[in-house]
Amino acid sequence: MAEKTGKTIRIKWVRSGIGFTRHQKTIVRSLGLTKLNHTVVRPDTPQIRGIVASVPHLLEIVPEPQLPAWASVPEYTIHKPVPAVAPAEPAPRATPVSDQPETAAAETAAEPAEPEAAGD
Repeated sequence: MAEKTGKTIRIKWVRSGIGFTRHQKTIVRSLGLTKLNHTVVRPDTPQIRGIVASVPHLLEIVPEPQLPAWASVPEYTIHKPVPAVAPAEPAPRATPVSDQPETAAAETAAEPAEPEAAGD
């Protein structure tokens, strides 16, 4: 009986079985490969290596995928900006100082203080 090890191999189906014998197509399917460029992970035993070696023109053993270089950079989290000072409540509206209603106060403020000369 084969020794139980934790090693695995990745097998990839790289060429179509069209034009090859039914036996070779069955070997590919028995490994669990269902479509072209499909990759499966199987235990690294002499039996599996023998199966792959029987159809080397259809299958290949690929290395473990490498992590991209950016994956080793620590991830940064973007937080919502926090205001430095909490927003103050709006101040209560001040009542007009004069006895006049607001509209009259606005009209007097809009009038010029001194009339301009019409012309010499």
